[in-house]
Amino acid sequence: MAELYWLGQMGLMVKSKETGICIDYFASPTAERRVAPPLATEDLSDVDAFLGTHNHLDHIDHEAWKIWTRAYPDAKFVFAETHRKAVLADGVAPENAIGLNDGESVRVGDMTIHAIAAAHEFLEMDEATGLYPHLQYIVEADGTKIYHAGDTLRYEGMLAKLKAFGHIDAALLPINGRDARRYTHGCIGNMTFQEAADLAGELAPAVAIPGHWDMFADNGADPKEFADYLEAKYQGKVACLIPKIMERITV
Repeated sequence: MAELYWLGQMGLMVKSKETGICIDYFASPTAERRVAPPLATEDLSDVDAFLGTHNHLDHIDHEAWKIWTRAYPDAKFVFAETHRKAVLADGVAPENAIGLNDGESVRVGDMTIHAIAAAHEFLEMDEATGLYPHLQYIVEADGTKIYHAGDTLRYEGMLAKLKAFGHIDAALLPINGRDARRYTHGCIGNMTFQEAADLAGELAPAVAIPGHWDMFADNGADPKEFADYLEAKYQGKVACLIPKIMERITV
């Protein structure tokens, strides 16, 4: 059993009996955000690792990482290996900086974190290094599996990678989609709510949680559309939970 706490956007805290991690926590109180940070950067002393799926402000919050690396010197920082230079510039000690790539894993406390490449909006493997700049994570904790999709579109072979982990207990999926307006302004995209629901329907986690819909006025979505589409198309095969910030979710 594990406890989940949604932190807004794609932020997720996962707690097991022994370990706590934060994934994609956007903690800086910037002017453009619509939702205030639910936890101050100084209130995370029970977190053993901070994970970022990719190098965007609302996923790797460098100002927050600079604070956390000083405040919690024993904490680990997990990220896509291609961003190592940027992470070390935050002051993260090399021994605490854990860069991962597609198919790699790391153990933190009693949790195992598995990395899967993400396509945000494209699957951008560097030909010279084989590294991917965007990741998704599967977290195994206390016999449960939590899927954090980061920012991604579905790509060929992704479902097979996910299904290789067996039954997923909870999946946090971005639903904000993509369009020409956002793309021309440099805002690259994610799955639409229909695409995210179809991934949930085929993956069949115990519970699907929509994310990436609440934070920015020009890059959101309606989570009820995700829930309604999932129910209409898959008829109760997958439970949907529209999360509330810092509400405990037990899986």
